[in-house]
Amino acid sequence: MTWKTRASRTVYDNRWIRVDEHEVTGPHGDGIYGVVEMQQPAVFVVALDDDERVCLITLERYTTGLSIEVPAGGSDGEEPLVAAQRELAEETGLAAREWTLLGRMNALNGIARAPEYVFLARGVEHWAEASAASRDEEGIESVRWVAFDEALTMISDGRITDGETIAALAYAGIRLGRFA
Repeated sequence: MTWKTRASRTVYDNRWIRVDEHEVTGPHGDGIYGVVEMQQPAVFVVALDDDERVCLITLERYTTGLSIEVPAGGSDGEEPLVAAQRELAEETGLAAREWTLLGRMNALNGIARAPEYVFLARGVEHWAEASAASRDEEGIESVRWVAFDEALTMISDGRITDGETIAALAYAGIRLGRFA
């Protein structure tokens, strides 16, 4: 059965998200469906140093508390690659010589339209100090490097729980031949 939208209205809107409520007919019959729409795509960066260690940040999320993640953020109207380069620099003070688009994904596609781009950054070098104001604004508590295999262990033992970070590391693992 194909979903049919009978009516729609925006119930919330700001510069980051819009929430629409739809009167729908779907497999279950008639009902209401709420959809969150991100105003801009997001970008995620799996940055690897020459020893194939992954750059991870630890930050405080309002919704879930302490979280270990790859550098990421909104594209703010920029092309995804430009946004990824900016996010890596802002959050970590790093730059990379080589950038590869690993793929595109959708976050929470059961309730949201939230396109995301995942990049692999290699040839990473310290470029500048991430500004204290930027890190404070983001709630970033630390930036650290861990072996790629350790990052996978952190997923399996529950230290990394952020879905987009898990997916970004999976994209990188596939590209790097770490698993098929």
